[in-house]
Amino acid sequence: MNRLFGSVRARATLGATLVVAVALFVTGAAVLQALRSNLTAEAGTQAEGTARAVASELAARTPYDQLSGLGSKSGPVQVVDEDGNLVAASEDLQRISGTVTDRVEPRPSSPSSSPSASASPSQSAPAREDDEDEDDEDEDDEDDDEDTETPRSQSTPEDEESEPSLAPGETGRQTTFSSGAATMDDDTADYRFAAVDVQTHDRGLLTVSAGAPLAAEHSAVRTALTVMLIGFPLLAALVAGMTWVVTGRALRPVAGIREEMAAITASEDLKRRVPEPGTHDEIARLARTTNETLAALETSVERQRRFVADASHELRSPIASLRTQLEVAAAHPELLDLDGAVEDTVRLQHLAADLLLLARLDAGERPVDARVDLAALAREEAAGRTGVTVDAESAEVAGSRGQLARVLGNLLDNGRRHARETVSVSVRREGDRAVLAVADDGDGVAEADRERIFERFVRLDAARSRDDGGAGLGLAIARDVAVRHGGTLTAGAAPSGGALFELRLPLA
Repeated sequence: MNRLFGSVRARATLGATLVVAVALFVTGAAVLQALRSNLTAEAGTQAEGTARAVASELAARTPYDQLSGLGSKSGPVQVVDEDGNLVAASEDLQRISGTVTDRVEPRPSSPSSSPSASASPSQSAPAREDDEDEDDEDEDDEDDDEDTETPRSQSTPEDEESEPSLAPGETGRQTTFSSGAATMDDDTADYRFAAVDVQTHDRGLLTVSAGAPLAAEHSAVRTALTVMLIGFPLLAALVAGMTWVVTGRALRPVAGIREEMAAITASEDLKRRVPEPGTHDEIARLARTTNETLAALETSVERQRRFVADASHELRSPIASLRTQLEVAAAHPELLDLDGAVEDTVRLQHLAADLLLLARLDAGERPVDARVDLAALAREEAAGRTGVTVDAESAEVAGSRGQLARVLGNLLDNGRRHARETVSVSVRREGDRAVLAVADDGDGVAEADRERIFERFVRLDAARSRDDGGAGLGLAIARDVAVRHGGTLTAGAAPSGGALFELRLPLA
């Protein structure tokens, strides 16, 4: 399991599948919620239309048994008076919940609370036909009772909180929605109910509750949920499969690069190169960078091998000469060439020091961060050397004083070996660079050899005839030190016709 999910291909597939699964889950939940809300609102609008139609009929003084909304084909409808009594209900209504009352059997309003009852002829008949004044007084009292009871029925605390009192024949603007269930003709279903108030002329304040079925909403939600439960896993599986295939094709060149690198490691053949795909993506750039690294590694290894071979060759001569002199001295002490032995020993010492410095430079040793005045350094190195002139202005650089002195000393030694008479040293500023130039009046360096002379153990044929024991490492060491100090060392032609070496370093 760890090996499987340790691959980039498996992790990419798993990550893409998880992202798609989360996105599908969130999207599905949002779609279901929006669908449920829209269908519920649509059912509420339908229920409100039915409730307002019944309320309009009540406002028009339609009797309860003639209300069109109470038929068996309509949804559940309830009419409740201001005392909470069910005064009218739909036919075949057997059970209901979620409305003002759960009663299904209508019950007439009590005479004391019904304005129409208090105004009926039987209730207002005169006790004595011959007493007209008393009859008029009773009728006035009844009118007063009617006037005082109607406002009381219109100013209940609930209505005061919801909306202003309604005038007779007026339907309330506010609609109260709720969800519940109802059983009609032995069929139980969920409904969305809408409740509307209406102020009648003869029956007081009534509340009409009408319901619209939520079967369409439930069916649509169930259908959408079924589609999602089936389709979303298939879509996630499709995404996983496509991701697996695409990442496999994308990573196929990586497998080729890995196999070739393993073969190169096993064979130690640095001439081999990894395959480069013909694309322009990151994998192609990786392959090109890998080949560039292999080329640099091959060059470094080849340079190291040549360096070891040249160093062995250069060490063999003084060691062999010194051994010969020691063997002769052991057999014939009187023939000992002491000066020659000392000369060979010094040559070995210098060669060992050069090799040690090159090894440190190859290892990436960084120079000491110190300020060095090239003008003062040039005067110090030129002191005691014959035929050397100095023309220098102050120019400070950052670096190792010892290594920079080694560079200048190597350049002066090289100039003295090839100069006819004089070697000139100059130091000047050029922008943000300090330039140290060493020129001689010798034969100079051919243009084709001006880069080759900086290679290790390279000595030109003309120089070999006049070389007094140099191993061909001085200019190579000078170039490496210059590069480590962030500068350059180039060879050119001097105005006098000899060689000109210019060391350019950034100013401190």
